[in-house]
Amino acid sequence: MGEQLTGADGIQLRELYGMLPIRTDMIFGPDTIERLRTLAREYDLFAYDAAYLELALRRGIGLTTADLKLRSASQKAGVRILRP
Repeated sequence: MGEQLTGADGIQLRELYGMLPIRTDMIFGPDTIERLRTLAREYDLFAYDAAYLELALRRGIGLTTADLKLRSASQKAGVRILRP
């Protein structure tokens, strides 16, 4: 069994996560939901994979994934596949 984190460990983890160069994308509304549905149906993707594809398409960025279905859908949609 794994060990549980102490309160001090949790604080340290939050501080470490805060130092990571992570950016979030907060554009979300009815139009985004419809784009996600369309991509999921068109490429037979799960919602979370459609979200990655939608973000790459909207931002014009490449995508790195080990998921073969998402990789194939991305290539068909014109998203550049990046190597890790």
